[in-house]
Amino acid sequence: MKKSTKLDKSYLNKDFLESSDARSIRILSEYFHPLQVFKKQNVHDTIVFFGSARAKSPRELRKILRSDGHNGLSDLRVDNLKKLTDYYRQATQLSYRLTKWSKSLKKGSKQFLIASGGGPGIMEAANRGAFLARGKSIGLNIALPFEQSPNPYITHALSFDFNYFFMRKYWFTYLAKALIIFPGGFGTIDELFELLTLKQTHKLMKPLPIIIYGKEYWQSLLNFQTFVDWSMIDEKDLDYVHFSDSVEDSYEYMVHHLTELYLKT
Repeated sequence: MKKSTKLDKSYLNKDFLESSDARSIRILSEYFHPLQVFKKQNVHDTIVFFGSARAKSPRELRKILRSDGHNGLSDLRVDNLKKLTDYYRQATQLSYRLTKWSKSLKKGSKQFLIASGGGPGIMEAANRGAFLARGKSIGLNIALPFEQSPNPYITHALSFDFNYFFMRKYWFTYLAKALIIFPGGFGTIDELFELLTLKQTHKLMKPLPIIIYGKEYWQSLLNFQTFVDWSMIDEKDLDYVHFSDSVEDSYEYMVHHLTELYLKT
């Protein structure tokens, strides 16, 4: 008599779950699992920080500056790397202050948690500021061939690792009550313009204050007035964003708008 072989149930079959036929199940998992966690952790409102994964912390910068030949970087790139580290510091400070403010709100009021893409650089700075303020923060990490791995400052229960960009974007957008955009590359610009498009087309109906932080970087890279001059957008569309160059200005702008939009009502 042959001995019976126990088979895994389909929903436990790793080969099946990783196959192309189970793609829809994986997509749904990246919706329902975060939904379950956010409900359990009572997370409803976030302030999202976007910015480059390549910004170095002060410790990382010191290591580069001590290296022979600055790891082959030109003088211009070293100078800009120093500026990016300043942005790292400022992102940490701003996240810290916003977390302190959110924690000070009366019980039963909204709580605005810091959320980032979960990786290094500006994302790490955002989570780090919340960590130093002893607040929770979210990391929506994604599997990439380079750069991206979860930073150590994310609240463990709120650290996620996505496979699908569009599901990650959904959770950024769905919970966000404000955005702060620090200098970044393709990914940062992608997130900024996608959300601006959603606002412009009224697909995103909730009020969403947006700060673009770092005038030197952004205004040398993007001339928003050109959109207006060529009639690509309306003049009023420029009101979607607020350019800032200081932690104090950004903090006051964000607290004022979140209070007016979400706390007074």
